[in-house]
Amino acid sequence: MTDRLQASVCVVVLLLIVGWVLYIGRAVFVPIVFGVIAVYVVVDFTRLLARIPIVGNRLPAQLRYGLSMFLIAAAIFFAVDMLVANYDALVALAPRYQDSVLAMIQKIATLLHLESEPTWDSLRRNMLTQLNIQSLVTGMLASMSSVIINVFVVILYASFLLVERSTFGEKLNRMSANSANAARIRGVVTDINRRIGAYLALKTFLGVLLGGICWLAMRSVGLEFAGLWAVLTALLNYVPYIGSVLAIAFPVLMSVLQFGDVNSILVVLVSLTAIHFVIGNILDPYMMGNSLNLSPFAILASMAVWSALWGVPGAFLAVPITVIMTIIFSEFEMTRPVAVLLSKNGQLSYGKSEQTV
Repeated sequence: MTDRLQASVCVVVLLLIVGWVLYIGRAVFVPIVFGVIAVYVVVDFTRLLARIPIVGNRLPAQLRYGLSMFLIAAAIFFAVDMLVANYDALVALAPRYQDSVLAMIQKIATLLHLESEPTWDSLRRNMLTQLNIQSLVTGMLASMSSVIINVFVVILYASFLLVERSTFGEKLNRMSANSANAARIRGVVTDINRRIGAYLALKTFLGVLLGGICWLAMRSVGLEFAGLWAVLTALLNYVPYIGSVLAIAFPVLMSVLQFGDVNSILVVLVSLTAIHFVIGNILDPYMMGNSLNLSPFAILASMAVWSALWGVPGAFLAVPITVIMTIIFSEFEMTRPVAVLLSKNGQLSYGKSEQTV
């Protein structure tokens, strides 16, 4: 066995071991990673507050941090409160939505002349027995309690990380006795902070903008729970490609249950699709530019991998984790080809230098 083949086998075995550890330890790792992401959001929001004209630079750093944490906590409280407030309404309206589904199935059966079939009545009764939207909604909303607990755990991790942030630079300097290696580590960390911070800041801004515009569109047609769907749209904006499809599918499904009218359903579908198309294909690329330097295929593949490892949280964390891996891989000769494959144009920028492979 040659040295290169032996090294390749070792790398594959190591990746399998790391994947297995990440999978069985997802209950521990996911809140920690979300805590790190929360720190990025707080730090970048604090920098944004410093750019406010006249008063921004005069605010003490501690006050800016406290204000940013308060505003982020208020946004989380608003989202959780909206979910809790809509719980009773969703459960109460679930029987009506169930009747709408059955009525729509009956219309489709009439158009397809299925009512003449002797088994249609039994089929409809079986569907009524199996289709219980009320229990489905209750189960979905009951799972929110675990999400709320995880949110508090993430806040706890983020708080401790913010407290230790002041000593992180000194820790980086002491990680290597060689000054050149220490500078290299600082360059990698600085590049990671810059890319992830810019990505999260822009995605947060675009998510709020997208959710607000979609809320206006849904309110204009009288769609129920428009605020809930707007919050969901803003959250799904962090999931590339698939998030936009789901953010359109849920309100459209709601319009099917509520209206049952083809024209109203088409209005919701066309308006939301147009909004997502403009923001996702024009405004998002214009503001994001090439800051991530990831190929679309790498983004989809990373979403598939991290979703398989960590479920729904993995889909939200796939892009930041892949950006970090690409930057780290670009620093080592052995893994640099992998970073080239993950990049968008083959140009790797890291630290303060840029290298084209």
